[in-house]
Amino acid sequence: MANHTLFDTALPPLPEYTLTPQGDMFPYFSDVALSLGLPVVVYWILSMFFHLLDVYDLFPQYRLHTPEEITSRNHVTRYEVARDVVIQQVLQVGVGALLALTEPEEMSGKEDYDVAVWATRVRLAQRILPSLLGLVGLNATALSKTMSASHPMIAGAIAGGYYPFLTTEALEPAFATWELIVAKVMYHFIIPAMQFFVAMFILDTWQYFLHRLMHTNRWMYTTFHSRHHRLYVPYAYGALYNHPFEGFLLDTLGASLAFKVVGMTMRQGTVFFTFSCMKTVDDHCGYKFPWDPLQLVSNNNAAYHDIHHQTWGIKTNFSQPFFTFWDSILNTTYRGSRSNLPPALKTAAEQKKAKTAKAQ
Repeated sequence: MANHTLFDTALPPLPEYTLTPQGDMFPYFSDVALSLGLPVVVYWILSMFFHLLDVYDLFPQYRLHTPEEITSRNHVTRYEVARDVVIQQVLQVGVGALLALTEPEEMSGKEDYDVAVWATRVRLAQRILPSLLGLVGLNATALSKTMSASHPMIAGAIAGGYYPFLTTEALEPAFATWELIVAKVMYHFIIPAMQFFVAMFILDTWQYFLHRLMHTNRWMYTTFHSRHHRLYVPYAYGALYNHPFEGFLLDTLGASLAFKVVGMTMRQGTVFFTFSCMKTVDDHCGYKFPWDPLQLVSNNNAAYHDIHHQTWGIKTNFSQPFFTFWDSILNTTYRGSRSNLPPALKTAAEQKKAKTAKAQ
């Protein structure tokens, strides 16, 4: 087993491929148009859902503020908010169209080749197994021989990716089925998921430091960011209510940078931009629902961000839109008690406090 020939250790050949332009996902509607339009459409659909909850005062037990506070405490009308959001979205679509022009044409036909590349990496990774087993006192050659009859695939992996029984019709080395499965999972799921989470990290980092700067720099706050803070009581479609320059710098440029750095495809970018919009709307919705999936996946939710809109919490909770790790690392998380809990939650908190006091 230890004395492999050159043929034995040769890697399976990579398949040839021919690139062809990738068609659009939907007929009569280009992928570029989808990437530009879907975030806007989803923004308003989700916003109108929460707006109807506001108008008909549904689920009042989960509201962070009373309906009266929206009109009495906010320093901007709903019309002005909607108008400025539309202006920002027009700019957003324009920048997105320019960004699309910098993207190469999407091509297909290379998928099998890319999967084979990952399968090759899986095969190469197996070559370190004999050395790793040797570090713990195990003889890879002896183990492989023992298992070769009953478990040939495991024996081949232990031997360092040695599969002399796997060949093509042309008698060339071939990949094991399990190697191709792992390669397909890596290519189709794990790598896109890693791209998505790295993009989220980049956007969170970009927005945290710029957002915090806009609070520490008096001129930037007065000139740009103070407009967003006219909403002391946030509501869903006010999520993108910003000065146009701030909206471009904080949201549009930040998301575009994340998209470019991680090398997303146009379709991946559509998912990322749309999900970012959904998360931003949900963070400003004004409701703390126990069953909202977007509020369960992260501590950075409507209740968390609402604190930042209050005068007593404005210097804290800068993180947005996804996670709160920068607030935690740099100690800008709000640590005090909150005075405007929803009625049901406030009652629960008071009961817990009374129970604790009684136990003492």
